[in-house]
Amino acid sequence: MVQPTLARSWLLAMMHGILGIGAIAGGIMLIIDPTGDAIGLPNTLLEHSPFANFLIPGILLMLVLGVLPMIIGISLIRHIHSALCEKLNLFPDRYWGWTFSLYTGFALLIWIMAQVYWIQAASLIHLIYFAWGIGIQIVTLLPGIQRRYSQ
Repeated sequence: MVQPTLARSWLLAMMHGILGIGAIAGGIMLIIDPTGDAIGLPNTLLEHSPFANFLIPGILLMLVLGVLPMIIGISLIRHIHSALCEKLNLFPDRYWGWTFSLYTGFALLIWIMAQVYWIQAASLIHLIYFAWGIGIQIVTLLPGIQRRYSQ
């Protein structure tokens, strides 16, 4: 029988992994085709944003919500040592991967709020990803998860 805390750790790692895979794919598509046509995003979505095309959002999406969550997901399972990440850890009594899990949840929430603000509309996908960010926060803050990643 799998311990509940271990199962929740895997759930949290999977939440990061799924987010990362989708963001890497979307980011790469936006980098390859900054017009957004390849994934059906009209350039009119950028009218109220500081961006002329989807290149910079694609790079940010790929790195911040793609590569970083993948690294965090792996770190939550494997406990990877990183001096740089430890320096950026606002909670030194916790493993950096736990803290960065919180960072990722906040980054996703900010990303969605910025999108909704700039495109001046919200859709179901925004609600789903907003809920995903809150879900990452909730699972990260579960007492058993906090104990698992205490140093």
